[in-house]
Amino acid sequence: MLRNLSSFLLVAIFLLIDVYVYQAFRFLARNSTEATQRAVAWGYWGFTAISLGTYIALQLIPADSIGRVTRTMLTIGVFIAYFSKFITVIFLFIDDIIRFFQWIWSAIAGKSPAPVNSVPGTELTAVDNTITRHDFLVKTAVAAGAIPLVAFSYGIISGAHDYRIRRVTLPLKNLPRSFDGMTIAQLSDIHSGSFFNKTAVKGGVDMLLHEKPDLVFFTGDLVNSRADEVNEYIDIFNKVKAPLGVYSTLGNHDYGAYVKWSSAEAQRQNVLDVVKAHKLMGWNPLMDENRILTQGGDKLAIIGVQNLGFGPAALKAGNLAKAYQGAEEYPVKLLLSHDPTHWDAEVRPNYPDIDVTFSGHTHGAQFGVEFGDYKWSPVKYFYRQWAGLYHEDTTAGNPQTLYVNRGYGYIGYPGRVGILPEITIFTLKQA
Repeated sequence: MLRNLSSFLLVAIFLLIDVYVYQAFRFLARNSTEATQRAVAWGYWGFTAISLGTYIALQLIPADSIGRVTRTMLTIGVFIAYFSKFITVIFLFIDDIIRFFQWIWSAIAGKSPAPVNSVPGTELTAVDNTITRHDFLVKTAVAAGAIPLVAFSYGIISGAHDYRIRRVTLPLKNLPRSFDGMTIAQLSDIHSGSFFNKTAVKGGVDMLLHEKPDLVFFTGDLVNSRADEVNEYIDIFNKVKAPLGVYSTLGNHDYGAYVKWSSAEAQRQNVLDVVKAHKLMGWNPLMDENRILTQGGDKLAIIGVQNLGFGPAALKAGNLAKAYQGAEEYPVKLLLSHDPTHWDAEVRPNYPDIDVTFSGHTHGAQFGVEFGDYKWSPVKYFYRQWAGLYHEDTTAGNPQTLYVNRGYGYIGYPGRVGILPEITIFTLKQA
């Protein structure tokens, strides 16, 4: 038996979707040869059997008997298949609704009504333009369902590790001369527990190293939940070095808040182990603290705060007042804060002298569209700042800047469509 009633009901719903969508394929192949119609049937139901069989197997097989990456890939494969079919169902249902009302209208008008059946494979004996419309909608339904199937599959195969270097110039009003032209690389949201291609991950690190930045910032989410996820990637990320150091902070996932622990102490130890991993890689984790960089007699402050989110159910672990203490006197202050909601909620209203905040967290939803300066993602409806550069003036007229990195890794869906993984290279300039 399946684990619970909800799983059984979901299988039943999947089967209904399968039968309904199959009628569209049968309709489109109606004028083909018998061999072609057989091939369509075998191809459709073969793909369906694999998808449905995979879902059932995932419910029956103990979770710890399959590798984490394998289970994730299988689950996402099932999701993509049925999400695509669901899109097809929407268009087919629209077609059926249209034909149903046409049938009602014909009956009211006293005409001989065309036969109506919710199954789109049914032949219609209506006027020519109705048949044309029906044929168009069925073809549209199949095409619409194929788009997410192709896009999300391509997003796994290609998009997951299609790293892009983004270059940003940061003009700063009070930047000391010795730091003019300094370069900073930012990584964020590595999510090492999601990786499935170690060679590609290393390739991204090589791209960063080729840029030879003076300084590197990592803005949180090294793991999905458990510290041991990063173990097999330490030998890759410990190559991330810079002359002025690598500074890092924690993101919401680094606190293990999304899995069940045997005790609160076990969860606390997990956080300590994540911090330990940062240190093993030669990084400098900033846990509500700051560091002062000195160069040519000039100084600037790097402030790092633990996760501070201000959205629904957001995790609050940091203390910016504590992190800021001792940095007041320095002319430029750079803040590492994982969640961009922190900028509007606390940084801008209470710390107008923090020049730039470096964040991540949103991943740009790992899905969207970017053309030149135009960008769109569904995540924009949840986050005011979700990807790229944002500026606001303080009440004193001093500009403050936020940069939201699109993330190096991924979580949940193991790929990216349109919003590609990012390595950001900043150049500081005197304004």
